Amino acid sequence: MDSITLNARHLHAFAEVGFQVAGGSGAHGAMTALREIIPVEAYEFVAYDPATGRHRSLVSCGYARVDDDAAEEYARLDSYRRAMASRVPLPMGAPGTELYYRRHLEPYGWSSGLTAPLFVGGAADRYTGLLHVSSRRALPPEAGTVIGAVAGTLAHVTDLTRCVIDPLGLPAGFHAIAFERGGRRRAVAGWPPSEALGSEPAMAELARDFIDSRELSRRGLWPDSQGQWREVRIHRAGVGFRGAIQGAVIAERPCSLPYDLTAREVEVLTRVALGDSNPQIAAALVLSVRTVTTHLEHIFAKLGCDSRTRLTTKVLAEGLCRVDVP
Repeated sequence: MDSITLNARHLHAFAEVGFQVAGGSGAHGAMTALREIIPVEAYEFVAYDPATGRHRSLVSCGYARVDDDAAEEYARLDSYRRAMASRVPLPMGAPGTELYYRRHLEPYGWSSGLTAPLFVGGAADRYTGLLHVSSRRALPPEAGTVIGAVAGTLAHVTDLTRCVIDPLGLPAGFHAIAFERGGRRRAVAGWPPSEALGSEPAMAELARDFIDSRELSRRGLWPDSQGQWREVRIHRAGVGFRGAIQGAVIAERPCSLPYDLTAREVEVLTRVALGDSNPQIAAALVLSVRTVTTHLEHIFAKLGCDSRTRLTTKVLAEGLCRVDVP
């Protein structure tokens, strides 16, 4: 990619693009900032959905018409695939794109433009979609270099792995997966994927049960298939295209049982939190009532509680219940 000499206008525009993508007006705000240095008259952000392997128009401005199938058509062009490999914006009318532009752009008066592949950089290095920009006048020679320089920032606009409600506030060390209500799994931007959750087939059903509940979030303890206890947090979220799909983010990290609790004691206090009596707990766990009473004496001592009400409050607040996968 060619180099350019940055001036104060470039630096201000680049900073504003980053601000708008991170917390401002998103795509439109970012493009308003970019238009201060590049005379773009129309633009379209196209998102790549890793869950379906397809492209679809996400945000557009200035185009009289955006064909529903145009995004997928363009992404299949060999010339665009080569541009993805090089990470260099592809100019309008480049070899291999002539038919596409004659069909979708030239009839509306566009004579100049670029298409940039968008990748979230860093360790993830994920392809998230593309950006079309068009003009009725010739774009300046540095347009491709400028757009290429901010492509990594603009890639976050088309990142469909981001949830409408991100799992903010998770401490370090959590791994996460998002689930649609129908069971399809999605990555969660900013959080590494969880092998433990991904290898549990019934986790999608747990997510569906949570989505159908009235809860906004849930915490608990879960023993994985290897017997490792994990702290689990579940958050309600909108996923997919514009967050339109009901979903849930499930996050986990390995842990030891708190308060020196045993696995059996976690089962007992979970039943207490559900409102079960001692005989009901005994029947559910196939124990004698005397054994349940003994477990509860130990639990009350370990957690410093003197009543079932206080125990239930503490258990729910600190996520000490066992998470049972269907």
